[in-house]
Amino acid sequence: MRHPTFYQRAQRYADRTGEPGERDQATLPKGLPMRSSILRRLAFLALIPAALVGVVVVATPAQAAVTSWQQLQSDVVSWTNHQRVKSGCKALSLNAGLTRAGRDHSAWMARTGTFSHIGSGGSAFDARIRTAGYSKPSAENIAMGYRTGADVVNAFMKSPGHRANILNCQSKTVGVGAVYSTNGTPYYTEDFGY
Repeated sequence: MRHPTFYQRAQRYADRTGEPGERDQATLPKGLPMRSSILRRLAFLALIPAALVGVVVVATPAQAAVTSWQQLQSDVVSWTNHQRVKSGCKALSLNAGLTRAGRDHSAWMARTGTFSHIGSGGSAFDARIRTAGYSKPSAENIAMGYRTGADVVNAFMKSPGHRANILNCQSKTVGVGAVYSTNGTPYYTEDFGY
């Protein structure tokens, strides 16, 4: 059995109620003639969005700003490749080892509230990349607080060192780790490999 849509039910209600009575007139702006069924239906349809607001779940500002870490990682890779191709470099391929190194470093930064290329136990990016199983580290970019992958890459492109890492045509692979801290701040690590 097929159930009528909200709009079909609204239309049936408008058809059943006929010309609006005094009660209906009170809800309409003064001076609006409601003699024709077309005007009555248009006025009723104008009220539908207001009725729908009550059933829409609205996220709190903190929830609305949260994008999944998977989406953030994917977006940073996409925007990085966009910048590379635009500048004449080949797109980077995604590497699981570099992604693991990036996620581990971002998780450490998020957990400790530290924003640094020097990681757990005083580790440098190349050591972390090798530990994650990738033998030819190239460079690392880090960021924090940005809510979209596009914003992260835009910030990288405004920083000479980060920009040089993205536009190094010798790099062949990339991995990005995006991790939220307990207070909701996203931390990013973008690792590159030859």
